[in-house]
Amino acid sequence: MSEALLRVDNISVRYGLARAVDELSIHVSEGEAVFVVGPNGAGKTTLLRTISGLVTPVSGEIWLGSVALKGRKPWDIVTAGVSHVPQNRRCFGPLSVEENLLMGGYGRGKAERSAALTSVYDVFPALAEKRKQKAQELSGGQQQMVAIGRALMGNAKLIMLDEPSLGLAPALVDNLGRTLRRVRDELGTAVLLVEQNVQLAFSVGTRGYMLRTGRLIGEGGPEDLRGELRRGYLGAKDNASPAAPSSPSA
Repeated sequence: MSEALLRVDNISVRYGLARAVDELSIHVSEGEAVFVVGPNGAGKTTLLRTISGLVTPVSGEIWLGSVALKGRKPWDIVTAGVSHVPQNRRCFGPLSVEENLLMGGYGRGKAERSAALTSVYDVFPALAEKRKQKAQELSGGQQQMVAIGRALMGNAKLIMLDEPSLGLAPALVDNLGRTLRRVRDELGTAVLLVEQNVQLAFSVGTRGYMLRTGRLIGEGGPEDLRGELRRGYLGAKDNASPAAPSSPSA
């Protein structure tokens, strides 16, 4: 196992008196894909927003290598090497595919952005064909490609994805899984994937974490967690593959 790239140590997050995350610790190694699963309200989205600097924890520490992330501004965290792909893609609709991608490389030199763009088009050849088309004219699956490609343009060491399968047809979810495995294996970029589609999460991550009401209740590889999921944790029957609802999580 490579050394830890991201370390989240005992963070707690409150929204007023409500506990969103409670003394949670996770880690992601360099080049590793890790999933986070759990029902609505488990704290999954809050975890990503806290790592990104959009939410400030009341306690705990967050490290990217030797760089402390807690208390840094979101744009400084992006510069440090963490890119966040939020729910619902958030593409710039009136801009072209290529303009959206180049926005992700803001602050990099022209040569670096050009090389990064070539790399993204290699991973997403469909985007190369539509580079001049407006993002708002693309399908949901294509917009998700743009969102992930934009994250990769920033020379990210780690990309975090929040429910990327939300609203996608099953065939597009399968394609998304293949894409994330390419990001992990060919680009060597670490992936932290929050998903309620358990099959997708298990196909991408080699290990993961299970949350409930802001607390860690399980961790390990897909087979380690599959049993508890099948016993009804997400409502699946024992003889069924664990499939989760597609509604957004907290």
